[in-house]
Amino acid sequence: MLAVPITFMNESGQAVAPLLRYFDGEPAELLVVHDDIDLPFARLRLQFDRGSGGNNGARSVIGSLGTQEFWRLKCGVGRPPGRMDPADYVLRRFTAREQPEIDLAIERAADVVERFVVDGGQAARQLTGVGDTSN
Repeated sequence: MLAVPITFMNESGQAVAPLLRYFDGEPAELLVVHDDIDLPFARLRLQFDRGSGGNNGARSVIGSLGTQEFWRLKCGVGRPPGRMDPADYVLRRFTAREQPEIDLAIERAADVVERFVVDGGQAARQLTGVGDTSN
């Protein structure tokens, strides 16, 4: 199942936890896809059982599930320039220069998600260019 919460991103756990319970799913079967300002632009990283890393949506999911034992696919957006507010930075539109690179990253992320659904998290980690392979 693919779900996109209609809650605010910072309140994603309010949608994810009930959905997981409704479908009798386990947190270890869950893949959450989110942005990460600590990853270089357009880099992907697939991880399991990690903290929120400062991402408020991931923090909400962890709080609602009562565990961090789920998968997450982090999509790098890089650090905001200068003193730009991180929230403004991640909500801005991609520039014409950034668009081709992010389009490619989205295609790679879709491949990772598909592999996750078909073969599980460990198999999804094996895709080239996914990034970090540590737990």
